[in-house]
Amino acid sequence: MLNQTIIVGRMIQDPELRETDTGRKVANVTLAVPRSFKNSNGEYETDYIDCVLWKGIAESTVQYCKKGDLVGIKGRIQTRSYEVNDTKKYATEVIAEKVTFLSSKKADE
Repeated sequence: MLNQTIIVGRMIQDPELRETDTGRKVANVTLAVPRSFKNSNGEYETDYIDCVLWKGIAESTVQYCKKGDLVGIKGRIQTRSYEVNDTKKYATEVIAEKVTFLSSKKADE
């Protein structure tokens, strides 16, 4: 079996470092990834993909990246469930194994 993905997109907000109850560092980021084809209106749509970064990957991404930066993330897709008002909800996320800083918004301007 294989569960591996590579995505390239722009950060939609500044990443923030948090710490779990057990002391592990974590950051959640969302990447905007434009689709490579047009919809029925002739427009390109964008997917927003949630990613989870742990430990050193989280620390370095928070230190060097900000909203608008282009990054590549290699990782695995993971689903989890949680309850809201006695209703079971599901979330699908990319768990990052490697983050590559491709360009900053400032460099593109």
